[in-house]
Amino acid sequence: MTPTQPPAPALTLPDAPLDLRLVLVDMDGTLLDADGEVPEGTWGLIERLRAAGVVFAPASGRQLHTLTALFERVADGMVFVAENGCLVVRDGQVISASTLEAGFVLDVLETLDGLAAEGHDLGVVVCGKESAYVSRTDPAFWDEASRYYARLTAVEDLRSVVDGSGGPDRIVDEIVKVAVYDFVDVEDGTAPRLLHHRDPHQVVVSGHHWVDLMPPGANKGVAVRALQESLGVTPAQTAAFGDYLNDLEMLQAAELSFAMAEAHPDVVEVAAYRAPSFRDHGVLTVLEELLDRLA
Repeated sequence: MTPTQPPAPALTLPDAPLDLRLVLVDMDGTLLDADGEVPEGTWGLIERLRAAGVVFAPASGRQLHTLTALFERVADGMVFVAENGCLVVRDGQVISASTLEAGFVLDVLETLDGLAAEGHDLGVVVCGKESAYVSRTDPAFWDEASRYYARLTAVEDLRSVVDGSGGPDRIVDEIVKVAVYDFVDVEDGTAPRLLHHRDPHQVVVSGHHWVDLMPPGANKGVAVRALQESLGVTPAQTAAFGDYLNDLEMLQAAELSFAMAEAHPDVVEVAAYRAPSFRDHGVLTVLEELLDRLA
């Protein structure tokens, strides 16, 4: 089961004047509020950051189309780190992208079929550049998947998206990630059964119920370093906020790294600082303080 995290201490922040140029923010359990919405105060804060020359970038396991829809009112010129770092886009231009080999995806789907046959209650999302694809369409899974994938396509067989076996009207896409939803507990259930797909690929727990399989070397940290190089920004000029295991490498790429109050213990150990709960709009609280401390 997921370890229980003790209450967070009072907010801690660096004392010195800051040279802040890049802010990376995870979504679920970090920026989004208890209703899964972007807090209203975010919009004005993004404008303040822009005026100060600071780039604000959502960094999430969510689909690019989902992120652009969430930030539609301020999306012009924005950077999005999508699919847990497999795709980084700035104002419509791809900064970095990683894809999975068709053979690997087919092997993973075979493993997942075996787990389902054993009785594991799973939903699978094959995440492409153009859309995300599911073959399970019952409301319990479809509603959960559609929270993260605004462009979601139902297909009879997920293999058809990968190998083009769907007939004359087949859909073939470049696959960036396979996401698996375990209706029980992914850390104790599905995730350990997928570890043999690691090395060189990535198997990363991204939530209490989600585990992601990604290309070799793909994670939020690699994406952030590519973004930093593109922008001419250093780790010392970077702030990052996260709460779960898929945020670890991103936090390590930023000297101003913040673990949320409810963060996984491994995230707390890596982060330099703590932030209040997402329920209390902790990201906004910290960013307001950081803006006041700009050199």
